[in-house]
Amino acid sequence: MSVKIVETSMRDGHQSLMATRMTTKDILSIIPELDQAGFHALEVWGGATFDACLRFLDEDPWERLREIKKLAPNTKLQMLFRGQNILGYRHYPDDIVDKFVQKSIENGIDIIRIFDALNDVRNLKSAVDATKKYGGHCQIALSYTTSPVHTIDYYVKLAQEVEAMGADSLCIKDMAGILLPTDAYNLIKALKQNTKLPINLHGHATAGIMEATYMKAIEAGVDIIDTALSPLSGGTSQVATESFYHILKATPYDTHLDINLLKKAAEKLTVIKDAYLKNGILNPKALTSNPNILEYQVPGGMLSNLMSQLKEQNQMDDYEKVLKEVPIVRKDLGYPPLVTPISQMVGTQAVMNVMTRDPYKIVSKEVREYLHGLYGKAPAKVNALVLAKIIGDDEIITHRPADDLPPEFEDLKKKYEGFAKSDEDILSIALFGKVAISFLEKKYQEKPKPKQEVYAFSVTVGDGD
Repeated sequence: MSVKIVETSMRDGHQSLMATRMTTKDILSIIPELDQAGFHALEVWGGATFDACLRFLDEDPWERLREIKKLAPNTKLQMLFRGQNILGYRHYPDDIVDKFVQKSIENGIDIIRIFDALNDVRNLKSAVDATKKYGGHCQIALSYTTSPVHTIDYYVKLAQEVEAMGADSLCIKDMAGILLPTDAYNLIKALKQNTKLPINLHGHATAGIMEATYMKAIEAGVDIIDTALSPLSGGTSQVATESFYHILKATPYDTHLDINLLKKAAEKLTVIKDAYLKNGILNPKALTSNPNILEYQVPGGMLSNLMSQLKEQNQMDDYEKVLKEVPIVRKDLGYPPLVTPISQMVGTQAVMNVMTRDPYKIVSKEVREYLHGLYGKAPAKVNALVLAKIIGDDEIITHRPADDLPPEFEDLKKKYEGFAKSDEDILSIALFGKVAISFLEKKYQEKPKPKQEVYAFSVTVGDGD
């Protein structure tokens, strides 16, 4: 059984290693070789790419996607989609989710990998229904983590639920790189026995174990693995694509990739990587394996984001203290998987706990909303003392959070009529508010004249997908 490969360097590779700062020009320079190399799919969009384009790069993410599609006629394009969060940091109404899926597919996406940070399947339904409605391949990802409640039976039950929802394939999304080889074998075996869905394993090289984990998963029957071209592999990114070409060559699992094209693409990407190293965007620390992550469970992208935050505040000396605080905060919050947007909340809270030397003296708006149930159901019980300290006797909702959200798209369209030039512009504004408006002002050289204020967001760019 040939193992299929999803190439991630154009999305997760640079998101994990350098906070999603690769420019569209650099990405486009690599696409022709990748398109001809024989990949199952190229992951090129979603996650934090959209936010980084608008906020830091002054680029239109929709234009990036269209340009990539032009250069990749032979290979499916894949994106990462945060369920009811889409690519942002709050829950959006169902009409925004539907329209975003529609426009993503129209602009070039073939496979939409949908996940929810809490594995709350209620938060997946709108995106799943829309992906099926507009003809995309719906891959549902289960966020992998370990805790007293995250057992093999837990994941098997979830897999059966998402298969019934209409998933076309299943992904085990190990964003922190903590899935041990034997656990991977047992998990994939159990999933294969209890679901008919093709299974994709997504892991990170952060802890230095992922090559072994992938091999055990392959032996257990996994269908697809995620890898990154060698210049943007290792450390907090994925394992190297070329390495698995050689590992699996002339075996029943042969990837059948074109190694000469991979070499050409890697040569180009090496020059690009060196430039990002030189200008400081790529932190060499992100390239180093850290087995302590098996204890901290911090995703690669979250690590690079924490480094960036601490460096800006001249607090890199507190890096290890923050890492040790992360699992404490996670346990207090009911063992949520550390994936965007939850990873940002937990990471920021860990930083504040360390900086103030007084846990939960300062708490973000997002953590308060999480504790009120506005992101969904926590996997386990929240620390009662922490809950009482932060929200007191406030009501905690138990229904699907998006059920309380009225439609927004048509209102935004009317509000920014004459300024927004397309539905895609409206969606950018819906997700990123003032950040998107500021970008569009530069793009169109005009200012909007809305009748009321747009949403403001307090969570920084997400790098923990």
